[in-house]
Amino acid sequence: MNAYRPVILIPCYDHGETIPALLDALESVGLPVLIIDDGSGPETARLLSEERHRDGIEILTLPKNNGKGAAVMAGFRRAAERGFSHGIQVDADGQHDLEALPELLRLSQKYPTDLISGKPRYDESIPKARHYGRYITHIWVWIETLSLHITDSMCGFRAYPLPETLATIERKAPGQRMDFDTEIMVHIYWAGCGVRFLDVGVIYPENGISHFDVRRDNVRISLMHTRLFFGMLPRIPKLLIRNFQRNIHWSAYTEKGSVLGMKTLLAAYSIFGIRVFEALMSLVMVYYHATRKQARSASNEYLNQLKTYAAAHQKPLPQNLTPFRHFLSFGRSMLDKIAGWRGDWTMENVTLHGLDTYAPYLEKKQGVVVLGAHLGNLELFRALSIQCPELKINALIFTENAARFNAVMRAVNPASGLNLIQVKDMRPEVAMNLKEKLDQGEMVVIMGDRTSVSKEKRVVYADFLGRPAPFPQGAFILASVLNVPTFLCFGLRGGTKYKPHFELYVEPFRESMTLDRSRRMEALAEIVQAYAERLNYYALKAPLQWYNFFNFWELDDGDKNE
Repeated sequence: MNAYRPVILIPCYDHGETIPALLDALESVGLPVLIIDDGSGPETARLLSEERHRDGIEILTLPKNNGKGAAVMAGFRRAAERGFSHGIQVDADGQHDLEALPELLRLSQKYPTDLISGKPRYDESIPKARHYGRYITHIWVWIETLSLHITDSMCGFRAYPLPETLATIERKAPGQRMDFDTEIMVHIYWAGCGVRFLDVGVIYPENGISHFDVRRDNVRISLMHTRLFFGMLPRIPKLLIRNFQRNIHWSAYTEKGSVLGMKTLLAAYSIFGIRVFEALMSLVMVYYHATRKQARSASNEYLNQLKTYAAAHQKPLPQNLTPFRHFLSFGRSMLDKIAGWRGDWTMENVTLHGLDTYAPYLEKKQGVVVLGAHLGNLELFRALSIQCPELKINALIFTENAARFNAVMRAVNPASGLNLIQVKDMRPEVAMNLKEKLDQGEMVVIMGDRTSVSKEKRVVYADFLGRPAPFPQGAFILASVLNVPTFLCFGLRGGTKYKPHFELYVEPFRESMTLDRSRRMEALAEIVQAYAERLNYYALKAPLQWYNFFNFWELDDGDKNE
């Protein structure tokens, strides 16, 4: 079945009064409509009968009410019999904004084997109990899929690929009532089908009809989550492999997610404690190591280069430096981030080195730039804000998640003194915004060791661990444009597995980073080399805490534009 032939499916139970307006709104789409009358009463049966004259309308009447899920599955089978390829589910109560329907159809045609689902965007009409109740199901679904990918599993505005959906139903029949929407989505995800989302406006009409039975349906939903949880357990290896098979750059992986997703991690950490969460994260890293050949190869190359350099310079290194232990260290850093968000660290967990070199600038409210690295833990900068409450720290990140991280940190810990700023490229307005913050005595943190995330080609090569490596020009040029004192900062983890102790090193780098035009590139190369030497030093101190799971010594496409 190669042709894309969608049909709109409307499960209906005593919603006769809303059907005429819904069909009027659907006429502009020009698709056939199949209404599944799930044993409605005489009044709805009469109203539906009056709509039979419309072109492209079929009414499938079920002899008795079996529930929304049963009605939708009956619609799937009838649509498949008629040769349709996709069933477009639209609820009969008129809650969904049908302006999203063309985009739903476009995505369904573009990704014909994926389930496309609405992600509700509610107005103030949603009952509070319903609103919060949905989050409980979201959390359970994230556990049942071992993924944060499914952002909503309860919306009844969907495009189902019929062959894949019917095959899933034949293998494991989902619930027939209010548990259907969630259960079928989890089973489809388990089967390996893609699940995609688009925003859709949802309202709750003032006199709307709800068939949700608080006692019975909550019991059904609880039983459903019990089945799904135990069904997830034997699927753990498969699910973990699937979640880590996508070729995602490490920094995109660590920063990806939504506010709800990050709050879920925090909740799981709070409920189960660090030991259970550590065991789960270790299991994830086992499969990460087993399935990410590129990351494993890059880690091995880095560690071999490190060992070669250390041997040549007679530098001591810890024993058993392997990619697997590198990945475990990466997983542990994720736990440390969560602890940092929660505010679990106190100054007893952190030793600050070199704070006296920065204190004079803080006293006179002189803003400074800090050049950091993807070594150790960015959240250690919170230690500075704890020690210096008047200090405001702004960290630049090259992702689309700055606002989300800020929302989580402030929701979980309002006292967090770390503000993340999203930067797509180094435009003049970025420098102007940062300059204002510096003029107010704030700190600006820029990472100086990353090129691959933004595919940056303007690089400066510097010797790092005995080999020329590309460092981004942008971070250092921005620091020179801002023309304020520059520091280096590196945060390393020590202590034991469950009782960490962090060492935060702050050291002055340049009082001024002005680049003379007559020898601009030479001056820039000297600055970058000085930075690389300090990164070199700290990488030797904590070799498993530099999280580069790609080839650091080569640009993505091999270009070497200096």
